[in-house]
Amino acid sequence: MKKPPPLDPQVRGPSDHDVRTQIVEAATEHFSHFGYEKTTVSDLAKAIGFSKAYIYKFFGSKQAIGEVICSDCLSTIMKAVGEAISTAPTASERLRQMFRALVKAGGELFFHDRKLYDIAAAAASGPWPSVCAYENHVKQLVAQIIVEGRNSGEFERKTPLDETANAIYLVMRPYVDPLLLQHNLDLAAEATAQLSSLILRSLAP
Repeated sequence: MKKPPPLDPQVRGPSDHDVRTQIVEAATEHFSHFGYEKTTVSDLAKAIGFSKAYIYKFFGSKQAIGEVICSDCLSTIMKAVGEAISTAPTASERLRQMFRALVKAGGELFFHDRKLYDIAAAAASGPWPSVCAYENHVKQLVAQIIVEGRNSGEFERKTPLDETANAIYLVMRPYVDPLLLQHNLDLAAEATAQLSSLILRSLAP
């Protein structure tokens, strides 16, 4: 299966610079303790011991720093999805595993590091480029699985691919989008199983 492109946010300055890493690590720790909304670039500058002007050489805004952290979180989710579907024997099972892994990884982030999850939620309300890239990753993965299922005879071929992939994504979205998942966690496990079955029935030839 083709892998979607990485979720790389646009950044200033040399990408491999130690200072960039230091700023992101300090910001991650600061956001984890105080939350994204309550943290300013001035707070980060004081925590690291840099001037605001120096930080702005590497990041154009607080959101740009949040973009890197958000992208890392969403990339972790997509990595978990890739591992979950890698051994699935059929396209139908890959679709089930993908949906289950997306919800599980998002839920774990929500419960284990709520303040970092809040960055993803804030990004989704934007939406930030990292979230748009994440949504495109999910849609591409859905489309790839559909093509595999059509080639194997598991799925019908009459409905246009784009229409099918987008409809499936819209069904999954309340349990995949970081902003919406936090309001649907109580039903997420049950919904994942039932909606997966509904989707697969609709794809049957």
